[in-house]
Amino acid sequence: MDSLSLSDIINESTEFIPLMTSDEEVEINNTDLPEELPILPLRNTVIFPGVVAPITAGRDKSLRLIRDIKEEPKYVGMITQKDGDTEEPTSDDVFPTGTLAQIVKSFKMPDGNTTIIIQGKKRFRILEWTTTEPYNRAKVEFLPEFVPEDDDVEFNIVMDSIKEVAAQLIQDSPHIPTEAQTALDNIKSNTFLLNFIASNSSMVLDKKQEVLELDSLKDRASNVLEGLNLELKKLEVKNEIQDKVKLEFDQQQREYFLHQQMKTIQEELGGNSSETEIEELRQRAKKKKWDPSSSERFNKELKKLQRLNPQMPEFAIQRNYLEFMLDLPYEGKGLASIDLKDATKVLDRDHYGLEKVKERILEHLAVLKLKGDMKSPIICLAGPPGVGKTSLGKSIAEALGRPYVRMSLGGLRDEAEIRGHRKTYIGAMPGRILQNMKKAGSNDPVFILDEIDKLSYGTGGDPSSSMLEVLDPEQNDSFYDNYLEMGYDLSKVFFIATANNLGAIQPALLDRMEVIDVTGYTIEEKVEIAKQHLVPKQLDNHGITKDQFSIAKPTLKSLVEGYTRESGVRNLDKKVAKLVRSTAKDIALGTEAHTKVNVERLEEILGPPRERDIYEGNNHAGVVTGLAWTPVGGDILFIESSLAKGSGKVIITGNLGVVMKESATIAIAYLKANADELGIDQNLFKAYDINIHVPQGAIPKDGPSAGITLLTALTSLFTQKKVAPKLAMTGEITLRGRVLPVGGIKEKILAAKRAKISTILLCEKNRKDIEEIEAHYLKGMTFHYISEMSEVLDLAILNQKVKGAKTLSAETKKRD
Repeated sequence: MDSLSLSDIINESTEFIPLMTSDEEVEINNTDLPEELPILPLRNTVIFPGVVAPITAGRDKSLRLIRDIKEEPKYVGMITQKDGDTEEPTSDDVFPTGTLAQIVKSFKMPDGNTTIIIQGKKRFRILEWTTTEPYNRAKVEFLPEFVPEDDDVEFNIVMDSIKEVAAQLIQDSPHIPTEAQTALDNIKSNTFLLNFIASNSSMVLDKKQEVLELDSLKDRASNVLEGLNLELKKLEVKNEIQDKVKLEFDQQQREYFLHQQMKTIQEELGGNSSETEIEELRQRAKKKKWDPSSSERFNKELKKLQRLNPQMPEFAIQRNYLEFMLDLPYEGKGLASIDLKDATKVLDRDHYGLEKVKERILEHLAVLKLKGDMKSPIICLAGPPGVGKTSLGKSIAEALGRPYVRMSLGGLRDEAEIRGHRKTYIGAMPGRILQNMKKAGSNDPVFILDEIDKLSYGTGGDPSSSMLEVLDPEQNDSFYDNYLEMGYDLSKVFFIATANNLGAIQPALLDRMEVIDVTGYTIEEKVEIAKQHLVPKQLDNHGITKDQFSIAKPTLKSLVEGYTRESGVRNLDKKVAKLVRSTAKDIALGTEAHTKVNVERLEEILGPPRERDIYEGNNHAGVVTGLAWTPVGGDILFIESSLAKGSGKVIITGNLGVVMKESATIAIAYLKANADELGIDQNLFKAYDINIHVPQGAIPKDGPSAGITLLTALTSLFTQKKVAPKLAMTGEITLRGRVLPVGGIKEKILAAKRAKISTILLCEKNRKDIEEIEAHYLKGMTFHYISEMSEVLDLAILNQKVKGAKTLSAETKKRD
């Protein structure tokens, strides 16, 4: 007996215990059963009538109870504890409903416990506990079973469903033997079938006890079906998970064996590839001249790589990180080869004009040569498109003898593009700043930040705020990239930013940069640029020699004046390219090539020239020429005004912005307030409607600089007096009649010169802007600096009526 296992004993004993039949069920119901029973509390088990089960007893009271029951039929009351951890259960610790069971056989186990084989007979409810020593006894009442009629359709359907679900569970569960289906098929009693299934199911203890306490077999069947369905769903999910895990495990096993085979082959051919890679990284690190903290960080990350399995995805991520650390430059090109004379030649060779920019670059080179080292400045080249801001960077890099890298910031919306992603993310990459440093191969390149005013805010953060650290000489010696996860020195980098509109740059970012204005070119400068740079470049691009194409300066001047309208030379370059392509086509076709391009040839290739905005004279009252700044340079602006009989309404047209409309309102208010001094009848403002218009209505216009122009136009309109000839003006006004300074002066002066305007009215505080402009730009022009509107009107309005001047009459008497 001692050599047998517990399962052997149970199988041997239960082999001869038949399943409860319907007759036995009737017999037990008709048998006189004892009214008082010994009670055996069970842990985590619910016994159902008819079910055979092994029970192991180990508590003293339980062992004493089993020893004392000697008379047949050896009845005992099986009742379930609410908490299986309770060692000495009382009446409050057990459920009141249990099952009368018969002890079929008992065995004493080698460990001192006793195992009994019991068979449930009938349900009971405890009425009163009679004693607790030496074991529990209680008075009970036996519970009836309310069995539905044989023709109860609903009950029969539920039972059929229970059998189907039970069969499915037996089929799908790997832990239930297939013989269980045979046992179910042999059970003919519905009561016993429900009890058998409920006892052997995986329902929780409380759910099983709830089923046991139901008197109605129909209700018991519904509860059992509900529990079986839940169990089936759990089993389906469990099987799906196991199948998936098994598939993944099989795949991993397959990959593992393949990798092991590869490893063996590699060792046969000359060693482990991963160890070879790690050794190569270690040897490369010995050649790097980095600071102690960087070296310590690298060695720490290298040790982490050694601990990783080469087949894990983290191995490749860690290796890429270390390779990036090694690829980053920590040394520069040095400053020994700086030659100011050669640098001057390079800058003059590549760019015509731009004297202020060249002077600033040479200043920086001079300090570098004398001091040997300094924090590089952050320069911002601001100006209209096509003036050579970006190409200046290449020339500066060549003059410095440093590598050149360029990063376009236009439309950048994600902060991670600057600072990178954390390397824990799949597909993580360093920021574009460090990527370009890796590309440069030196820690002191000339770094062009192109179109810095085009940075935009997006869902990925604010990249312009990320640039604050990059462009601050006091902070960028330890620039933090999320991928690198340590500081990197950018203080030796010569950053050059370019921008078209300074107003679009974040103020804190603009404050960190030294702004150098790169303004537009005069016609003469454009002619020289075309002659010295554009024509040779396009000849080289199209495979044409100097003997096959020539264009004189007068023709270039006609090309600039008639076919381009810009501050830079980008469109001029396109026109020159079109002329060269026309010659290339003639040569390729074998026709007679026109080697010399003249004005007639220009019209033949490019079409008729476009008429430029020119001064239109002063023969109309209320028309004054103003000056405007645009993103592509300066321009002249015509302010037109007219009067019509009405009620004093003011109509403003021409696609004007809010600020410009406010300037018109201020001008009218000033005119009304000073009508007596200007000799204007106050009643005219009520008798006439005023219409103010700025031509080219498809183009939006805004800004305060047309203030004095608007006031001059309205004064000329109401007095019907001429405006001084060849005159243009710009300036903001106030209600008190003061004139305030405006910006974009050089671009506006160049636009006036192109329009052949000789006299300019400006605010006194703009005098310094004129003094900064080279003298050859101002040749042939006269400037008047004013502080009050009265001075503007004195200089602009002539004491002479326009031809066909209107007689303005308020007709106040007739209206009254």
